[in-house]
Amino acid sequence: MLSLLYQEGPSTEGIFRRSGSAKTCKELKEKLDSGAEVDLACESIFVTASLFKDFLRNIPGSILSSQLCDKWVSVMDQGNNEEKIKNIQRLIEQLPRANVVLLRYIFGVLHGIEMRSEENQMNAFNLAICIAPSLLWPPVSSTPDIESELTKKISSLVQFLTENCCRIFGEEITSLFGEI
Repeated sequence: MLSLLYQEGPSTEGIFRRSGSAKTCKELKEKLDSGAEVDLACESIFVTASLFKDFLRNIPGSILSSQLCDKWVSVMDQGNNEEKIKNIQRLIEQLPRANVVLLRYIFGVLHGIEMRSEENQMNAFNLAICIAPSLLWPPVSSTPDIESELTKKISSLVQFLTENCCRIFGEEITSLFGEI
């Protein structure tokens, strides 16, 4: 999925914003869940993006860890960019290794898409609005007002992560997929 998004996402206007066919997504999700072979290259890239966001939303406790939600959200209120990056790196160290590996690939994809935002209309802000709710959520639900404020803060965090991913994850993030 990520390889396809890395290849086609940067040249696709509205990637992660537009949804794939709900019927196709449901059928493919059922096939994937049953372990059947699925050739996503034959599907719309919007279906792949929708399936990927669904996959992220189904990670128990979120990929960034709901238990660390307050710490993630508070990072954006702390100091200058250097301090934010250091605090983010400390939080990343608290995540399971599998989450960190996946995050590197996710932000490698988002970085590639952002680099061609003039073509695809998906700058870091737009990407964050679309994908942030799939990356982190609070451990318990709260009032709509609090959730709305939290969503804005999480989007701000994801925008910062996207804009600074090379400094946070290392420059090699731009070559994780090799020469596709």
